[in-house]
Amino acid sequence: MNRIINLKFIFKILSRNLLIIALALLSCTIIASVYAESLSPFVWSFLIALATSLLFLIFSGPRGKNTQLQRKDAYFTVTFSWILMTLLGSLPYLFSGAIPSFTNAFFESVSGFTTTGSSILTDIEALPKSILFWRSLTHWIGGIGIIVLVILIMPTLQIGGYHLFTMESSLQEKIHPKIKSVGIRLLAIYVLLTVAETLLLLAGKMNLFESVCHAFGTVATGGFSPKNTSIANYSPFIQYVVMIFMLLSGTNFVVHYYLLKKEFSKIRENEELKLYLGVILLVGLIITSVLFLKTGRPFEEAFRESFFQVISVITCTGFASADYLLWPQYAWIIIFFIMFLGGSTGSTAGGIKMARHLVLIKNIRKNFRQLLYPNAILHLRINKKPINDETNNSILTFISVYFIVFIVGSFLIMATGVTDIPTAASAVATCMAGIGPGIGTVGPASNFAHLPELSKLILSFLMIIGRLEIYTVVLLFTRRFWNN
Repeated sequence: MNRIINLKFIFKILSRNLLIIALALLSCTIIASVYAESLSPFVWSFLIALATSLLFLIFSGPRGKNTQLQRKDAYFTVTFSWILMTLLGSLPYLFSGAIPSFTNAFFESVSGFTTTGSSILTDIEALPKSILFWRSLTHWIGGIGIIVLVILIMPTLQIGGYHLFTMESSLQEKIHPKIKSVGIRLLAIYVLLTVAETLLLLAGKMNLFESVCHAFGTVATGGFSPKNTSIANYSPFIQYVVMIFMLLSGTNFVVHYYLLKKEFSKIRENEELKLYLGVILLVGLIITSVLFLKTGRPFEEAFRESFFQVISVITCTGFASADYLLWPQYAWIIIFFIMFLGGSTGSTAGGIKMARHLVLIKNIRKNFRQLLYPNAILHLRINKKPINDETNNSILTFISVYFIVFIVGSFLIMATGVTDIPTAASAVATCMAGIGPGIGTVGPASNFAHLPELSKLILSFLMIIGRLEIYTVVLLFTRRFWNN
């Protein structure tokens, strides 16, 4: 196996990954101490994570010269990092008794680290504050990508390519030729957004604990809230703040970087950003009109409810300020379809991503133009740069595979006993895209607790496969991957 993948070097990376998780678990003991809660769930979880990290370090062998990670190594490392993280992340739920079932604890942990936001909890506010903080922290760690954190904190681990980073968050535009420099800049933007939102939420009279938890969930586009009603019972000011930061977090972080550097021309050239903002504006205005004209809501309330839910779903955040299943039917049907859009590449959002939809639209337009001008030589371009056939075919294939996985997943969920088609289909759609709530019995006012155990395990797998861009996980199950 060492000839197929660099197992010792992979163990070294996994060791660093799990060390980050161990330190994150240890940090939760501070919250437990502040609120006079039991420290033992986090102490035991920390010790297990630390021991596992040390075990991988021992198997990685003596420290030698730096090695460059190959593509197969990256696929294997990214996938197993997320699996190990989620397994260790479920320990505080189990040790504290907050979620006594392994399946439920694993589901909640996967939902956190993949920034999905789907939950099996029926009474969130009954949980200890330290557990709620850990739940939100899993979002924040998963959002930036544990691999990036490893590269920043462990400078001895030098990776000479974009394999790990691009697989996790699909960063398509290079900010700097070295991945470490990219990571530092992105992490700085990520922290800046988190701090800025926390301060604004505090200004809106939200307490510090809830402000931090909601900032974690927003910037990571995760959606876990320490409140049963999510954002619904907060003031309009707070809802607008969360709305704006969901929009920013679903934007390619390269755009934020150019904004800080005042390179506005590069932002204006970004076609994905135009599509992203245009779709949100169009869908938001359509649903605003529906709510204003058909439900008798005041215009401001209709505008706020509409755009909050639209931004939350398109950015795959999952916060809710209203139950969209109580809207006119065609309004929440629109919500279901926009679950397949996703945010921008290079953001913490999940889903198919706007750039892929942009390529699909350009392909459709190109085919129509080719019918009109059969002798013309037409080229696809994104941001004025040509797309080669290999990249174009890869993107179109990804979209096809995404929908195939969605259909197969929906049938599997129905086979486990979920006979309600809207519930089964939306559960798969929302978990694959990392959104959180769906429609049917898994809507924004409900949860996933009532689903069969097997359904939760399947959905957990779909959360991981969706977050890691499908191919990263699926390739591990192919014979070709394991051939030299």
